[in-house]
Amino acid sequence: MPSPRAATGLRIFCAALCFICCNTVRAAERASDALDALVAAYPDALARHDGTFLYWKDGTRMPVGAAEPEKSFEQRLRAPSILDQFHQRYPAGAPATAPAKDFDPGRFRNEAFFRKLYGDCRRGEVTPHLTSVRWFPKGSTVKVTRLHGVAAQLAKVAAEIDKLPEAVKQAAYPIAGTYACRTVLDTGLTSVHAYAAAIDLNQKVSEYWGWESKVEPRYRNRMPLEIVEIFERHGFIWGGRWYHYDTMHFEYRPELLPSPRR
Repeated sequence: MPSPRAATGLRIFCAALCFICCNTVRAAERASDALDALVAAYPDALARHDGTFLYWKDGTRMPVGAAEPEKSFEQRLRAPSILDQFHQRYPAGAPATAPAKDFDPGRFRNEAFFRKLYGDCRRGEVTPHLTSVRWFPKGSTVKVTRLHGVAAQLAKVAAEIDKLPEAVKQAAYPIAGTYACRTVLDTGLTSVHAYAAAIDLNQKVSEYWGWESKVEPRYRNRMPLEIVEIFERHGFIWGGRWYHYDTMHFEYRPELLPSPRR
């Protein structure tokens, strides 16, 4: 029989081992759920995943990376893996309140993944897929990519915004931009606008952290939540939910939303 001290030590060891194993299993399950959502969001491009690689329908195999809990915010922002894209849960439907420091769900974007999905604008691979979507005021259009449902979902967004009161609808136009082959201000990485999968609404009622002269952003928002909720219902996330806020900005990221609409 082991001594009482040895028995206590054994129980502590077993409890610690169980804690580690359970957390590892939960982390693997969360990663698998995230990758399931990614495959479901882009069914015309992605075939499957095995937890280690993402398999594209053209035969391409792409590593998804690891959870890496020790990875810093700056590392995830500037050199994210595919799994890093899911590191922060996007709070769809939440009120427009000031996010916690460095809470930027959706800003971690793996460039290899997005270039494979939409093309590289510097090589002229995005413009052949541009198409017009009716916008506001009446008779206006915007150009976005037709790939992966972006244009189709934006058309649904426009139809719903059109039913809002004029005082609310005015926040949706004139727009500040859609397709632009450019980079993000603070990282130098490719903007989602360069994939033609984002739209910036009326700048006159918008706030952007990059316009601030202070080091730490001070959250403000004037974008109506009625408009935000419409975009979220159709697969677009909102930059107003970021600590580094961009309240005019919406980008197509159905994998980050609870029930992506196709």
